[in-house]
Amino acid sequence: MHVDVQDMRNFYYRSALGRAAQASLRRRMTEIWPEAKGQTVVGYGFAAPLLRPYLAEARRVIALMPGPQGVMPWPPNMPNVSVLTEETMWPMETGRVDKLVLLHGLETSERASDLLEECWRVLGPGGRALFIVPNRGGLWARRDRTPFGFGRPYSPGQLDSQLRKHQFLPERHLGALYQFPSAKRVWMKSAAAWENIGRRMPTMIAGGAFMVEATKLVYPPKGRIAKAHKPSPVGVLEPSAKPV
Repeated sequence: MHVDVQDMRNFYYRSALGRAAQASLRRRMTEIWPEAKGQTVVGYGFAAPLLRPYLAEARRVIALMPGPQGVMPWPPNMPNVSVLTEETMWPMETGRVDKLVLLHGLETSERASDLLEECWRVLGPGGRALFIVPNRGGLWARRDRTPFGFGRPYSPGQLDSQLRKHQFLPERHLGALYQFPSAKRVWMKSAAAWENIGRRMPTMIAGGAFMVEATKLVYPPKGRIAKAHKPSPVGVLEPSAKPV
């Protein structure tokens, strides 16, 4: 079940809680990806709020938004980089993406396996993917007033297992959204303190969301490879029998 793009925009850009969530996720992402100079950066789902730090230096930035969710022009007052796309048929060449971010894309998809295969296809050699999903044990997944309360939440082990089945190697885990998922003033004032405390906690007890950075695995063919017999052109042209 995808959240409508208008609701996404209202949450991340027009509410204090959404702007705080955006800042928390972006801060954690830039810790592991501080720059993307000359690279192709792609976001899928509603990852546009996280892509802004790379607009100035990346070779190309693309925000893919699934059809059931809808699309909005982004970034404002700049050339549009957002694209409406099918969930499992992205308008991207194979192996051309250096950095791939999924936010509100995997947990809301009804074809998660096909979506991960498409992620694997577009990611280039040495490329990295960042999967951001709601934490099954967190408070944000239990409240449907935010986009993190929709779709299927994950535990770190569940996401790792699913990524490995689709030839991704999880390499780093980070937690985010440690503040309480409420826009009340008392919780908003203590948000910064909760975020600082949460960043020092183990990832297994992450906050409302966690991030998994993964790389693409390419396995060689298994077993013996039978070589196809290719007839020699000279042998084909030779006569099969001597003329009488």
